[in-house]
Amino acid sequence: MKLKQGSFLWYLYLDKIYCLLSVRNVKALIEYFHLLDVHCKNTLNDVLFFHFLHHVTNLNRPQIMFIFDMLDWNAVGEIGFDQFYMLVCILLSHQNHLEEQFIYRHSRPVFELLDLDGDLRISLDNFRLYSFLFNIKKQELEELFHDFDFTGDHRLNYKEFKLFTIFSIDKYQERQKAEKEKKYPLKKSLQTR
Repeated sequence: MKLKQGSFLWYLYLDKIYCLLSVRNVKALIEYFHLLDVHCKNTLNDVLFFHFLHHVTNLNRPQIMFIFDMLDWNAVGEIGFDQFYMLVCILLSHQNHLEEQFIYRHSRPVFELLDLDGDLRISLDNFRLYSFLFNIKKQELEELFHDFDFTGDHRLNYKEFKLFTIFSIDKYQERQKAEKEKKYPLKKSLQTR
């Protein structure tokens, strides 16, 4: 999944630590949301949502409709600004390769999004459907369920999911540290003296 260059979202800045937008960017996003809301109901229906995501990303129709169904918590056929904001943050975290950071910082809302049944558990199938949003590979996903499904019911409860997010952020930070050491090997040798 990629944001199309030149789209409105391309110019928004996502904080790399907290994976949130600045107040100025949120104000701009609210205005953008109101421009998209042609029915003046403070919501976007599935048609508006499809055209918005089709315009700003390279997602296909089934993926866009999966996302809409995930965000339409109340099953009313519309999403409000809160869901729109969450989607934009997910898209920007994906664009900036901050998926692990985003899941860690927003573990409860992400868990609730992935819990389609409302039974406070995420199945492997639900996670698979939306793994493209968080750039999680199939093998990583199966390892996740194998390693963190402590109850053995092949579904993750929130505590198990939270442990996964902590583990993921640790791996992410180790990768960043290794890349930094690879990029600046002289700095490391000077620090050890």
